[in-house]
Amino acid sequence: MDQILFEDMSNSVINGDLEEATRLSQQVIAQGISPLEAINKGFVAGIDYVGAQFGAGEMFLPELVMAAEAMKAAIAVLEPELNRQGTERKSLGNIVIGTVRGDIHDIGKTLVATLLSASGFQVMDLGCDVTIETFIEKCRQTNADIVGLSAMLTTTMVYQKDIIKAFEEAGLRSKIKIMVGGAPVTQNWAMEIGADGFSEDAFGAVSLAKHLLSLS
Repeated sequence: MDQILFEDMSNSVINGDLEEATRLSQQVIAQGISPLEAINKGFVAGIDYVGAQFGAGEMFLPELVMAAEAMKAAIAVLEPELNRQGTERKSLGNIVIGTVRGDIHDIGKTLVATLLSASGFQVMDLGCDVTIETFIEKCRQTNADIVGLSAMLTTTMVYQKDIIKAFEEAGLRSKIKIMVGGAPVTQNWAMEIGADGFSEDAFGAVSLAKHLLSLS
């Protein structure tokens, strides 16, 4: 019976059905099913499938966004129950992410943050138009393993370079991996500014984060 429920959870994410994902999460709690098991065997299976299909060109950005939102809705219901039971999902690492100063583009960065969280990372999303000082302060507060810097404009992506330099000056660069991304950002730019990695899309960012922390 649980297996059928897990398959329904997976399908709710694949179909980007927020209401169904929420309903199934509530059903998990009502039936006393392990919320951790529901996340790992149900909803994560769905988001993994979407990632594979997206990578193969069989699913596209709007479907990816809806799948991530369904996953987010499910986690929002189940996490309080996890906390109530005194159980936690195993954290893969702490990530601070934000869109750099002067840039108010938020959708792509938010999608990356959602998928990182769904994959098991503890994520602090700072939003957009984030200053150097805020990035550094939050990384210190959270003992971050990775910081993700998003920039969607050629005029703001240069700020990624300034942030990396500031992390060096603050004595944090050797302790934190830095990922960069955004529409104008390329692998060559990432190498030029001394970032640890670059990804073209949200699922690639998850794989990159795992790789940087030697989890894959």
